Amino acid sequence: MRYDVVVVGGGPSGATAAEDLARSGHTVALLDRAGRIKPCGGAIPPRLIADFDIPEDQLVAHITTARMISPTGRRVDIPIENGFVGMVDREHFDEFLRTRAAEAGAERFTGTFTKIERTDAGPTVLYRDKETKEEGRIDAKLVIGADGARSNVARQEVPGGDRIPYVIAYHEIIEAPGPRGEYHPDRCDVVYDGRISPDFYGWVFPHGKSASVGMGSMVKDVDLKQATADLRAASGLDDCPTIRKEGAPIPLKPLDRWDNGKDVVLAGDAAGVVAPSSGEGIYYAMVGGRVAATAAAACLASGRVKDLQIARKLFMREHKSVFKILGAMQDAYYKSDERRERFVSLCHDIDVQRLTFEAYMNKSLVKARPLAHIKIGIKNIAHLTGLIPATRA
Repeated sequence: MRYDVVVVGGGPSGATAAEDLARSGHTVALLDRAGRIKPCGGAIPPRLIADFDIPEDQLVAHITTARMISPTGRRVDIPIENGFVGMVDREHFDEFLRTRAAEAGAERFTGTFTKIERTDAGPTVLYRDKETKEEGRIDAKLVIGADGARSNVARQEVPGGDRIPYVIAYHEIIEAPGPRGEYHPDRCDVVYDGRISPDFYGWVFPHGKSASVGMGSMVKDVDLKQATADLRAASGLDDCPTIRKEGAPIPLKPLDRWDNGKDVVLAGDAAGVVAPSSGEGIYYAMVGGRVAATAAAACLASGRVKDLQIARKLFMREHKSVFKILGAMQDAYYKSDERRERFVSLCHDIDVQRLTFEAYMNKSLVKARPLAHIKIGIKNIAHLTGLIPATRA
């Protein structure tokens, strides 16, 4: 049969696109590589839980505090007021989303995407089965590329898809104890320290009975495994048993174009939709999958390939401002340990804490407190120009 859409990639973005399209009555094929688990801290905000109907049993921990740690060891605890951040383990969360897509009507295929061929009838996705080594074919009218930061669909089909900037992330899932040393099962630690990452950050995120400890960097000669070992030691977790180790690229900037003008639209990491500065990706990936599904459905209904552009337009309409501000923050504060020290110092400010978490929890800039925005702007300039000492609380 020729499917309406074949979705390449079964992470949160691809699984969301497949489910949405299947629920709207379209025939969908979902192609995914088996056994791949993306390194990820696993944090999901309340808006994701509500918008995508995530059940409580998928949450492995409830986080009520975030701790920022500076190069000199300054610690700033930021309480999450009136709520929590949910934590998921990608090994189980991604499979839950794929299973839900299949239950909605999407047909699952297992294999690695190789290329797209075309006839007058439409595109055909070619893939290789990992076990049998045989080549499979899926005929479709449209293709959604949701196959990660170094997307082969994007490289082959979309202008600029082969030039997306990214950091390499690495983490280790370990057996987690109760409160111990610098570790607490109800708190996420974010470490801004050039000895761990010279241009990004390290993290220690609880997952209930386990924890994710990792870091990311664009610097090629950084020893990611040694940096993670140092982070584990600093947190008092160096002797905890390791469950698994994972590494993968994380994109840093949305692509200028998400479609090929014919029959392909990108979603999630393939389109570059990971938030700068924070590196948050699950929520934006799922939104990316949803808008890609919306664009594909519009194109199928109208026959206009221009409707594939709807995906990027819908995403940027809601999230462009947040990405712009977070990108400017990363450019300003991640360049040196002196700047990172100032960033953590700025996080002492109660207005910064409240506005940051309101924006994170609800995924929009908070406009209800104009005076707070003015105060933060002034303090930000003072920190960047050195008017406020980096060691001042």
